[in-house]
Amino acid sequence: MTLEGNIVISVGLFGHSGDNEVWENMDEGTLTATKAMLDDMHKAKIDMADEIFVINVDGYIGDSTRSEIEYVKMTGKAVRFLEPIVDMGDGFDD
Repeated sequence: MTLEGNIVISVGLFGHSGDNEVWENMDEGTLTATKAMLDDMHKAKIDMADEIFVINVDGYIGDSTRSEIEYVKMTGKAVRFLEPIVDMGDGFDD
């Protein structure tokens, strides 16, 4: 996307894949606060963006990403996906 001339605001980390060192040894309070901070930061990135591109490998969309997609839809911004969405009856495939 960058090579197509777009400014890309990327994810900070993938919490479910390859970033286990971020979460290990965190107590529950710190973990909860860190996840809330990351969610707030990601929504701020969404506010700056014209659209979002969901990196949904194998069609997977986790709870945090679902929340962000719902947020984007409330703003009226476009949502694009890396891969077809696994239909879970949640309205993301419309």
